[in-house]
Amino acid sequence: MSLKFILAATLATAAALAWESAAAQAASEPVSREQRKAETAAANKAGQLAPAGATQKADVADAARKPTKTREQRMAETEEAKKAGQLAPAGATQKADVADAARKPTKTREQRKAETEEARKKGQLAPAGEGGPTK
Repeated sequence: MSLKFILAATLATAAALAWESAAAQAASEPVSREQRKAETAAANKAGQLAPAGATQKADVADAARKPTKTREQRMAETEEAKKAGQLAPAGATQKADVADAARKPTKTREQRKAETEEARKKGQLAPAGEGGPTK
């Protein structure tokens, strides 16, 4: 390639970029506070504003959806499910958590207290606030 061709191509590219930059600045002229407030009020009346905290389209759609049941209907359904034993324990979402919660203890409270006291005497308990098992 010749030096003239490279120089011409570089100048053409620089001119195109400068033109785009100037056009973008002209299109984004500052808007006054009154204009911005009027635009926001118009969008609010048209229902185009997202609810506070909604950032995704799905969030906006969920927030705009009206409930199909009353609070009393939902409470009655929950009470029926509770009586039928269909509600999961609070906080337990894993099968292992549910199985652990349903399992009966193998030691009495007195046995656990005695084991803890023995471990304390041997110095096997973790110091308060340090957590984790000791070696």
